[in-house]
Amino acid sequence: MGMSASGGRSGGQRRGRRSGRTQLVSEINVTPFVDVMLVLLIIFMVAAPLLTVGVPIDLPETQANALNSDTQPITVSVNSEGQIYLQETEIPIEEIVPKLEAIATTGYDERIYVRGDTNADYGTVMKVMARISAAGFKNLGLVTLQEQDS
Repeated sequence: MGMSASGGRSGGQRRGRRSGRTQLVSEINVTPFVDVMLVLLIIFMVAAPLLTVGVPIDLPETQANALNSDTQPITVSVNSEGQIYLQETEIPIEEIVPKLEAIATTGYDERIYVRGDTNADYGTVMKVMARISAAGFKNLGLVTLQEQDS
């Protein structure tokens, strides 16, 4: 008939707690997720136009500046008669890919430069580039002369 110290409840339970354990919150906090997604969206929006640039195709005379290279570049040249040269050695078009693959096994992973004579057949230059590209060499460049002021 007397009141207990716990406010009249039997068993001595405290108000607002369930037997001394805290309950886990099972909600996902979406704010950090949205922040990360917005940052990724901005990064891809800026980077996407830069990734769509294909093989730079330069005409025989341009105003482009010369590229500096520390290593000896590999050059494939096509002269006005349609003869193909790897460095200074004339080779048939069928031997381009095996020779480049042999060079690649030595660890060469730099750009391969294609030099086409101004009077060379465009189709021959494109066949050479297509064979090199199809063999897995994607870092190709066309060599041009700097444009002379007239």
